[in-house]
This record gives sequence, C-alpha cells and structure tokens, in this order.
Amino acid sequence: MMYQKIMKRILCVALGCAWMVSTLAGPLDDVYKLSPDSLPQEGVPKGKVIGPLTHASEVFPNTTRNYWVYVPAQYDGSKPARLMVFQDGHAFVSLDGSYRIPNVFDNLIYRREMPVTIGVFINPGRLPHQKESSSSDWGDRINNRPTEYNELNDTYARMIVDELIPALKKDYNISDNPEDRAISGASSGAICAFTVAWHRPDAFRKVISTIGSFTNIRGGHVYPDLVRESEKKPIRIFLQDGLNDNRGRRRGGQYDPKWDWHTQNRKMVDALTEKGYDVNYCWGIGTHSNKQGGAMMPGMLRWLWRDYYRPDDPHDDSNRQLLEVETTGEDE
Repeated sequence: MMYQKIMKRILCVALGCAWMVSTLAGPLDDVYKLSPDSLPQEGVPKGKVIGPLTHASEVFPNTTRNYWVYVPAQYDGSKPARLMVFQDGHAFVSLDGSYRIPNVFDNLIYRREMPVTIGVFINPGRLPHQKESSSSDWGDRINNRPTEYNELNDTYARMIVDELIPALKKDYNISDNPEDRAISGASSGAICAFTVAWHRPDAFRKVISTIGSFTNIRGGHVYPDLVRESEKKPIRIFLQDGLNDNRGRRRGGQYDPKWDWHTQNRKMVDALTEKGYDVNYCWGIGTHSNKQGGAMMPGMLRWLWRDYYRPDDPHDDSNRQLLEVETTGEDE
C-alpha cells in the first residue's frame, strides 16, 4: 500500500496532476494536528451551511459546479457581511477534512477574532461528461479544474466577480468594499485565488495560499517576475508551504526548478516582500498535503482580518464580549 501511494505521487508530479488528496500525506505531515479552534466547541453559536447549490457559468460555457454557502449564526442581514471564497470548496466545507472552515468561522467569529463573514465554497466546473469534484476524487484530471485554476488570465475572476457574487447578493447583504473580501485555496486552488485578487483587486484584497502551485503547470512560474515588474497592488497575502512539497523531479529524475513547488513559493514571498506587499508566510516540514494548512488556518485567518474595525472604549465593554447571536454590538 505504501509503495502504491509513493508511485501515485511520483506519477502525479510527472504528469502535472497537482493532486491534493490528503490520503497521500506522509509521516512528516502527521505532526500537524488540528487545534480546538477547528473543532466544535460547546456554547459556540453554529452557522448554517446551505448546499450543495449549482452554478452554471456563462464565462465557462456548458459547465456547472457545486458550491456551498456558510452563513454565520450572528448574521442577520442588517449590516453588510464580509465575504470569503474558497476554491475546491468540498475540501474546505467538510467537517471531517483538513480545514473544517465552518467550525473555524464559528469559533473565531464568536470570539471576535474575525468579522462576521459569509463563506462560499465553490468547486471547479465540469462539462456534462465530466465528474464533480468530491472528497474521494478530485484534482486536475477529472474536470475543468486545470483550465479554471492554473491559467493566469482573468476568466475565472470574471466568473467569481461577475456571476457568483451577484447571485449571492440576491440573498445576502455582502459588503462591496474589496478590503472586506478574501479568497483562498490550496495547490492549484491557491494560485487561482491569487490570480483572482491579482486581476480584480477592486473586488478581493485578501488571500490565503496553502501549498500554492506557483509552478509551470500553465505558466504560473512567472508570477514572481510579474510581481516585480508590475505596479504594486493592494493585496494582503499569507502563504504556507512545506519543505518537502513537490520538489521539481520530473520524469527520468531530471530537476526542473519551474516545477519545484517549494522553491516557487519562496520566490513568491521574496518578490512580494521586495515590492512592499503586506505578506506573511510559514514554511513547515510537510509534503504536498493539506494538514499543515488546516492546522494553521485559524491563525492565518486572524492575521488576514487583524485590523477589521472594533471600537475600543475603556468605559464600554459591549464590543469586548463574546459575539452572541442576539448581540446589538456587532462590528461595523
């Protein structure tokens, strides 16, 4: 069984599949454990997950994709909520996977460590003859994921900004301020999230990237140079990766630096830092696995939303209490 897993990983890297199936994680990834922030806690109001819903895109003709919407218990529609969109949505909305975002949002919103935020978890599209991504089968080989996630054009950003968000706003009061919107993903979903913010900082200005595929799947290795050559954009980004992520060994054992996931993540951080971006990062010991990203997600979210407005009056503790459902002191 171990031999089969190793051969699957080698084949995946050689073919550019960029799989993210957590079952391929090795012993180096097992050191990363979920904290209580990612688990249900007694007394914490629970948000509602709606879905799967279906979005049929005109930007990507003849494709549909599942998505889920997380609505915080504290959301009542009276004030605009923040928005955060996750690619490969099934992996982030799951309550038994590596990320368990509904639990994380419940806990952090309750403690006012992030604002009241509607979460959207969207899968890559599929043509009628292709499969919907699921926890048991996902990656670039089964549907439209390589086209939507790995290409550097603005097509996917147009789908999110011009199709998905207007549909969401029919049902939810979502802030139009790009500072109130974040986007995230893992592997190819991570470079996809960055590409959305890169093309549309008028719509998204916060990004979380875990084990990001800033590699030459479809030209993504050029991003460090693009960052240096382009005018600085108002993007805040946290990047996570492991020292043992896919290290550029191609078929025949030849090394290709453009296919070295970890080297490319380091180059991204160097370029973003040199250009003066609001950037943070963490390099772990893991492989191309979601375990470290999942373990770190609560902390990354705190950093991402660290400066959302919370009035601090020493004579009024109404904004220093747990954010109950019936509260009247919700953040502005």
